[in-house]
Amino acid sequence: MSDSDLIKLYSKRILALAADIPHLGTLDGAQGTSKQRSPLCGSTVTATLKMQDGKIADFAQNVKACALGQASSSILGAHVIGQDRATIAAARDALVKMLKEDGPTPPAPFDELEVLRPAREFKNRHPSILLAWEATLAAMDEAQAAA
Repeated sequence: MSDSDLIKLYSKRILALAADIPHLGTLDGAQGTSKQRSPLCGSTVTATLKMQDGKIADFAQNVKACALGQASSSILGAHVIGQDRATIAAARDALVKMLKEDGPTPPAPFDELEVLRPAREFKNRHPSILLAWEATLAAMDEAQAAA
């Protein structure tokens, strides 16, 4: 990896997102909790949430990941409240296609994930980028199963 590749990958915007992750911490009385870990790099994200009428009503996340995973978690956290499972899954699926197939940017409100497009060349970073999405979906599944 050249210095210019690293500069492009770790842009100022990615670093700013990583430094300001919404909903950090844990959530008392959560209906769903999921901890996801990337075996490749050891990054982890734990998502806890409460659901109401099929949508996320409250959310918290504990993020121990690289700057790319943190940036992805930040974008998710900024828009997760009020979203249903289909919307979160569609954004995750679009993110996967953007990273693996150079597909289109995920739809709003998650279109800021475009900032992670340079990571498509770095397949070893993809699992960390997807952790928050996988943890959130698994926590939603747990909450819906308990309802």
